[in-house]
Amino acid sequence: MNFKLKSTAILLFIILLIQACSSTKYIPDYQSIVKKVRIDSVDAKFEEQAYNYVQKDIRPASKLSINVPLYNLFNTRDGRYKTNDIKPFGSPPAILDSTLVEISRTQIQKFLKSKGYRQADVNASIKVANKKAEIVFTAKPGPAYMVQNISDSIPNANIRNLYESNKTKISHLHKGMQYDEDSLTYEREQIYRIMKENGYFYFLRPYVTFDVFGAEPSSKTNKIDLNLNVADPENGSHKQFNIGYTHMIIAPNPEGFPDSVRYKLSKDTLNGIIFTDFSKRYRRNPIVRYDFLKQGELYDIRNENLTYDRLYELNVFKNVKIDYFRRDSTSNKINTVIQLIPQKVMSNRVEGEVPFNGGTVGFTIGNTYTNNNIFRGAERFELQVKGGLQSRIGNGAKVFSDIYQRDFSISASISVPRLMIPFYNPVLGGNGMPHTTFASSYIYALQKDVSVRRIFINSITYDWFETKSKLHSFTPLNFEYRFGNLDPNVDSATVVNNIYYSTLLNRKDLTLGMKYTYTLNADKLNQYRTFVYLRAGMDIAGNLLQGISKLTGTKSDPANDNPAKILGLPFNQYMRPEVDIRWYKHLGGDRQFIARLNTGVAYAYGNSVLNGIPFEKQFFAGGSNGIRAWQARTLGPGNYNREVIASNELRKAFFGLDQLGTMRIETNFEYRFTVARNFFGATLKGAAFVDAGNVWSIRKNESISAGFPELDELTIFRLNKLAKQIAIGTGVGLRYDVQYFVFRFDVGLKLKDPQFIGSEQWVIGKFLSGARDFKNAYNLTHAPDTYRFLQYNFGIGMPF
Repeated sequence: MNFKLKSTAILLFIILLIQACSSTKYIPDYQSIVKKVRIDSVDAKFEEQAYNYVQKDIRPASKLSINVPLYNLFNTRDGRYKTNDIKPFGSPPAILDSTLVEISRTQIQKFLKSKGYRQADVNASIKVANKKAEIVFTAKPGPAYMVQNISDSIPNANIRNLYESNKTKISHLHKGMQYDEDSLTYEREQIYRIMKENGYFYFLRPYVTFDVFGAEPSSKTNKIDLNLNVADPENGSHKQFNIGYTHMIIAPNPEGFPDSVRYKLSKDTLNGIIFTDFSKRYRRNPIVRYDFLKQGELYDIRNENLTYDRLYELNVFKNVKIDYFRRDSTSNKINTVIQLIPQKVMSNRVEGEVPFNGGTVGFTIGNTYTNNNIFRGAERFELQVKGGLQSRIGNGAKVFSDIYQRDFSISASISVPRLMIPFYNPVLGGNGMPHTTFASSYIYALQKDVSVRRIFINSITYDWFETKSKLHSFTPLNFEYRFGNLDPNVDSATVVNNIYYSTLLNRKDLTLGMKYTYTLNADKLNQYRTFVYLRAGMDIAGNLLQGISKLTGTKSDPANDNPAKILGLPFNQYMRPEVDIRWYKHLGGDRQFIARLNTGVAYAYGNSVLNGIPFEKQFFAGGSNGIRAWQARTLGPGNYNREVIASNELRKAFFGLDQLGTMRIETNFEYRFTVARNFFGATLKGAAFVDAGNVWSIRKNESISAGFPELDELTIFRLNKLAKQIAIGTGVGLRYDVQYFVFRFDVGLKLKDPQFIGSEQWVIGKFLSGARDFKNAYNLTHAPDTYRFLQYNFGIGMPF
């Protein structure tokens, strides 16, 4: 971190600290700022809930929050808080208001009574000193009232049987429990749900009531009797309804149905559905497939919600509305009307990004054209063109004066909202929208003065949900044609003897394989709750081609650089399992702790036993989503140190290419919290983290070992060397959350760097004392590389 940046950060911190400590000087003498609120004599399990009934305007801000300092910075003038032209930054301090204190006292008292403390009494006291106030709510809860007897009055025999059959699964009420009004509300909601799931279309929540006996505070015993009532309507008894026919109607355009125009509906009925498309854009079957309100079936609100979800997930309708009607009052059938308003079919999106990491800067720009209904069946066609470059910075060089990497890609895909499997048509969609995706892409990657790589990829992928939290993704066909070559000016002999992975760049081959990925709990990632997330996948290639090669009698000897070939090219044979498992622990409010393990292995065998894993399938460490104290592709493998590269020119040319591996182990520990709820119109969140891990090779490379045998000892994974080869970094970060996406900035600090030996690995000691001398000595042996203790990472979205 340079001096100017350090000074700016320190100055900003001092300003915010001063503002935080001086809020009282901006208010009149007759006012006070609430610094503390305490609730005494409340059962520990109810303390947090009781505090929620304290009015927000008198709750003091968290000590970690910068909401108040930020507000003070922008909304004070002439030593006072402004009364107009208030800037929407931060939150004002909690000003003492006796009216709000009384409201809070009353609400806390009502809350305690609702939890069974029917004799509860709450008093409020206020202590003021130096314009700072402390509020203490003291409760006298009295005895907790317990449920002694539970009875019910359900005159409808069918409803009684339905309730009794589901009672053990839905009820929270039982004898001996502490009286709790929330349990009564829950019971009412569960009965309503069960009724709506079993054909009782016209059932309403007010039909469910409770009689409570003995709950008066004057009661001499703290026993309560409950009686559940499920009443019938005044004009008869509750009836179950079946689904009749369904009208599915698509509006003529995104404007909807004009009131002044009368439309003639279709009369053609198929499987109980009358389909009318006034827009003339959609085929019938791809749309009606996701109507789960089937003719003749009992009405079930779950099927209604499912129909809403899937029709929206088709991504071709901006509005879905489901209504019902009866032909006559005596019928037990309800007919469905589904009105669909289409959205715009085509869109074009231009995106740009400026990837910035300490030491490099670049940009990418892309254009994506989308057609959401290309074959009139909600098929999504996407064409993307993307290009970018990356440049080194530092040492006085101008931005983009040292461009070392250029990338270009063009890709096209068609995603169909069903599983297109020959001779098999599974009915899916109950938990999520299934998709079949056909994709093709071309990738061009140029590394200045080193190599050019061209890759053609074609694939078919099936995605489907087992449950809402379990997603399967299977790619039965993944074909890759890879064409790479070294720059003719590169001395191949020097490269082989000095650069560990450069031989992977000068190869032409093809890959035919399959992939499978299982994801658990991805639907919970944006929720504050405790859960385990898992993403496990396997990429396997070459076995089919190996079998064909043997059947055709092709002569080959992969171990002696004579691999089997298909269409004149050697094919890759490998397996690449990868696992990302995380534990999300909710700590209350907006606080969260995450522990993560991300590991994978790439193992070449058979036809690739000598040539190894393709370059693009290698693992790397570092970067904004991994070990954040290191720039991506600048860590490892193992104890590898770039000092071994023969010259400054080669070190510069192969930057980002020589630090890959066939095994990766990364762990991340992150604590997340909210810093400011109103920060320039969004929520500012913070994070503190510790990352550890590295990449390794899992087998010797004979062609390299012959010229540089000690390199294998540095880079190959061995369990007894694990402690010496693990990199450790720590840091803090900010996340600017605008709901739809998150801007992220992290600062990582190296603690332990495995490229060094022994105690020298703990570079944090050098950072705290002697950093300049250490960096100068490093630069002499690693030029043009420079050593950075701090790494800055900008990104969009959470790191994991």
